[in-house]
Amino acid sequence: MKHIVVLGAGTGGMPAAYELRNKLGAEHRITVVNASETFQFIPSNPWVAVGWRKRDETTFEIRPYLARKGIEFVAQSVSQIDAAGSKLTFANGDQLSYDYLVITTGPKLAFDEVEGAGPAGQTHSICTIDHAESTWARYQRFLEDPGPIVIGAMPSASCFGPAYEFSFIVNTDLRRRKLRNKVPMTFVTSEPYVGHMGLGGVGDSKSMLESEFRNNDIKWITNAKVTKVEDGVMHVTQLDDHGQVFKEHQLPFKFSMMI
Repeated sequence: MKHIVVLGAGTGGMPAAYELRNKLGAEHRITVVNASETFQFIPSNPWVAVGWRKRDETTFEIRPYLARKGIEFVAQSVSQIDAAGSKLTFANGDQLSYDYLVITTGPKLAFDEVEGAGPAGQTHSICTIDHAESTWARYQRFLEDPGPIVIGAMPSASCFGPAYEFSFIVNTDLRRRKLRNKVPMTFVTSEPYVGHMGLGGVGDSKSMLESEFRNNDIKWITNAKVTKVEDGVMHVTQLDDHGQVFKEHQLPFKFSMMI
């Protein structure tokens, strides 16, 4: 019998655990480890952030679903991975040995890399359900006194799709509320061009997204390095194709969501 541990119970970890159970015999033990008791469907967070969905529509308790498949579950943060000893140490001091380890924890959030960024600073996030709810609370205040919006991705971001999605969701929501004409929108991204996605483009994503931005009156700045965020002002250095400074921007905003 082998013991396989899946570290992380998100949109990667849960399917991985189910696939492992489907492929392996019942004699093999599978354990999912996650910091929280709750599964979050991250792709729905942009909807939560504008009030189109609520937490109970995008999250559920993990344990009962895994139990149905004979998969064990541990709701603890991991403080150390001992690869040589094939052992995890949890934040509470408990340990768990394994034969094989599948790591599906996703990215590390690093808002502290940019001064003034993140939920503790001047911008908002949709990276977790807690962040999305906080963004929704701030967005409601914004609707009472609308103004410029900046949405996009900070330097070193590894996932760009949600920023594009959120731009169009906010655009649609504001149109429904008859407020879009009061809200200049700018998309700021570290990508070399719109639709790059960190993948060199996906099909015709460049021309398609540029066209949609134009049609919806959303301006964009690419090759952009956000250097600092102050109350109501985002400082952005735009680089050329050789990595040299092309232009400095100071973008005013009343609401901002940056990956």
